[in-house]
Amino acid sequence: MRLGGRLEGAISVLADIDQRKRPVADALKDWGLAHRFAGSGDRAAIGNIVYDALRMRLSHGFFMDDDSPLAIAYAVMFRQWGFTPEALAAELSDDRFAPPSLPDAALTAFQSRALSSAPVHVQGDIPEWVQSSFETAFGDSWLAEAQALASRPTLDLRANILKASREKAVKALERAGAHEAKIARYGIRIPAGEGASRLPNVTAELSFQKGWFEVQDEGSQIVADLVLPKDGEQVLDYCAGGGGKTLAMAAAMHNKGQIHAYDADRKRLAPIIERLKRAGTRNVQVHDDAKALSSLRARCDKVLVDAPCTGTGTWRRRPDTKWRLTAKNLDERTSQQQDALKQASAFVRPGGELIYVTCSVLPQENEQQVRRFAAENPAFSIESALAAWGELFGKDAPRPRSSDGETVTLTPASTDTDGFFFCRMQRKA
Repeated sequence: MRLGGRLEGAISVLADIDQRKRPVADALKDWGLAHRFAGSGDRAAIGNIVYDALRMRLSHGFFMDDDSPLAIAYAVMFRQWGFTPEALAAELSDDRFAPPSLPDAALTAFQSRALSSAPVHVQGDIPEWVQSSFETAFGDSWLAEAQALASRPTLDLRANILKASREKAVKALERAGAHEAKIARYGIRIPAGEGASRLPNVTAELSFQKGWFEVQDEGSQIVADLVLPKDGEQVLDYCAGGGGKTLAMAAAMHNKGQIHAYDADRKRLAPIIERLKRAGTRNVQVHDDAKALSSLRARCDKVLVDAPCTGTGTWRRRPDTKWRLTAKNLDERTSQQQDALKQASAFVRPGGELIYVTCSVLPQENEQQVRRFAAENPAFSIESALAAWGELFGKDAPRPRSSDGETVTLTPASTDTDGFFFCRMQRKA
C-alpha cells in the first residue's frame, strides 16, 4: 500500500472508534481482518497514524478547526510526520486509494493558527475537566507534563537476570536498536521511531522464548525495584495482574523467599503462569481466591498494592482511554483503591511495609489517597521513597517528581517513562 491507502485506512479506523466507542486495539484488529491484503508494514503504519491522531486529538482538531477523522489524520501528516500541505498533496495526487482532499477551510485554518492561541487544556491534549488535577499535581509544569503524555512511547524491556545479563540481552537485540535504559537497573530500550516506522516484534525473538527478557515499561521496572524486595522475604503482590512486577521482584530476590501473586480478576492474572515458566521463576505462588491468603495475615514483610486506577500515566500507550475517562470513572477508582489498601494492609506484619503504586498521575489517586489512609490508620506511617533512589539507580540518573519529599511520581517529562506513583508505608512494630 502507498501512503494514500494507509491514510484512508487510518481514517476508517478512527471513524469506527468514534462511531462504536470501542478500544483502538479492537478497531485496528478488525480492520486488519477485513483487509487481509494489507501487509505488516501497512498495518503498522496505519496503527501509527491512528495512535498519533488520538494522542494529540484536541490540538489537531484546533489546528484544523475540525475534529473529524479525516481532519485529524491529515493533521498527523502535517504536524507529526513532517509533510507540508504541498508535499502531501503531491504524494497523494496519483493514488486512487487516497482519501478525499482536505477541505479548503481546514487547510486555511491549519496555515493560520498557532497552538499558543488555543485553550491551555487543548495545548496539553487533555480533557478540560482533568486540567485542575494536573495543576495540583505539577504546578507550573503541568502543561509540559501533559504534552509529554501525548508523545510516542519507546518499547521497554527488562533483562531477566535469572537467565541472562542485561549485556547479553542487549546484544541479542542489537539489530532492533536496543540499548541500556537510563534508570532501571535491568532496563533495555528500543527507540519509538518516527512516521511509518514499526517497532520490532521482540516476542518472536529466540532470546525472548528462552526467557532472557520481558516486555515491561521502564517505569514499572523502577517501582518494582523501589519495593526493595530482599532474598528470603515473604512478599504479597496483592493486585498482581499479568505479573510484570511479580516477575521483576522474583528476579531481584534471586528466586529466594516467597512471593504470593494474587488478583481478584482471574482473567488479568491468567498470563502470569506462562510468563513464570518462561522466566524460570521458582519462588512465586499464584492465587485467584482470597481465602487462600488467610494464612498470610500479619505475616508478610512487604505487601505491594498495584492499585486499580484511571491509567492516566499510560496515555502515551493507550491514548483512546484519555478521551473516555470521566469524573465518575475517577470516583469509582478511588473507592476501589481505598478498599484495596484496607484489605491488603491486614497482611503486613508488625514492622513490615505496605507499598502503594498506581499508573496514574492524578493526585486524587496518589498523594491524597495515601495521606487519607495514613490518617485513618495510625499504625502505618509514610516513609521516604526518595532515600533509595540514588542508591538503586545512581546519582546521575534522572530524578522523579515528588510533591512532598516522600512519595515519588514518575512521568514521561521527568523520567522518560510511563507515569507511576510510588509510596512506602511502614507498620509500627
